[in-house]
Amino acid sequence: MRSVRQNYKYGLKVAAARTGIAALALAALVSGCASGADPKSVKPAPGRQAPPALDAAAELRLAQAARAAAAKRWGLAKTPLTAPAPPAKKPVIEFRDGFEVEDGEGLPPVFTTIPTKHKVIFLTIDDGAEKDPAFLRMMSDLKIPYTAFLSDYLVKEDYGYFRQMRDRGVVLNNHTLHHPYLPGLSYERQKREICGMQDVMKKQFGKRPTLFRPPFGNYNEDTLRAAKSCGIKAVPLWNEEIFVDHWEYREWDRDLHPGDIVLSHFRGKKDWKGTMPDMVRRFMKMVTDKGYAVARLEDYL
Repeated sequence: MRSVRQNYKYGLKVAAARTGIAALALAALVSGCASGADPKSVKPAPGRQAPPALDAAAELRLAQAARAAAAKRWGLAKTPLTAPAPPAKKPVIEFRDGFEVEDGEGLPPVFTTIPTKHKVIFLTIDDGAEKDPAFLRMMSDLKIPYTAFLSDYLVKEDYGYFRQMRDRGVVLNNHTLHHPYLPGLSYERQKREICGMQDVMKKQFGKRPTLFRPPFGNYNEDTLRAAKSCGIKAVPLWNEEIFVDHWEYREWDRDLHPGDIVLSHFRGKKDWKGTMPDMVRRFMKMVTDKGYAVARLEDYL
């Protein structure tokens, strides 16, 4: 049997335990957890203020500050400009003059520019040879949109890299299985190149693309007929090409224009005098200096 002293100590322990349980229950009730109340309906404890909700302007300022910090971190001369909201009504896309085929009615249009009055351009990157993790981080940090056109003979070395790209919001499109000169092939062989890549895209990345870019920008009527049979809706080419050390232009004025599509490639030091992040720095310097923002191509198609 316990002594009087032991009973006294035991009683103190029981009382303390009951007090602790009561305190926990009270805390749970206050937080809304014990009653199942919606946490949003629970008022702050006395003496505490709920943080004010950010309005759209404040959120924009925070986003711009974060982008400015990222630009500095990645060595950009200026912070990239923000593209306007995507158009509520998509522009009508037609064949560019001089890029038509003889019987092109109903075939995917070939174009180099998106009709728009806004100072936006679109970055597209081809093939898949270079798989630079720094490039993925850079584009995500800077929130620069781009579209990829992939060839299986290059991307099959590391499908996982391009899944990461897809998971970061980049749309992956078709650039054939083996990157051949398509006009030199029969209709059936062209179809195998395009439809075969559609099958790879579905299997590896979960979706059959609707955009296709022929290797070297070369095509004929059979190319477009084959592309259409494989589910392709449009064939964007390009108006400018950006390398790590220079630009090349299709137009006589050697300048950027609203809605221009810009081409680059997945390349690194083996092929260029620099890296893909170096290419992005050159690209963004020209674009930003001329007052352009980079927009997402798929938002306009």
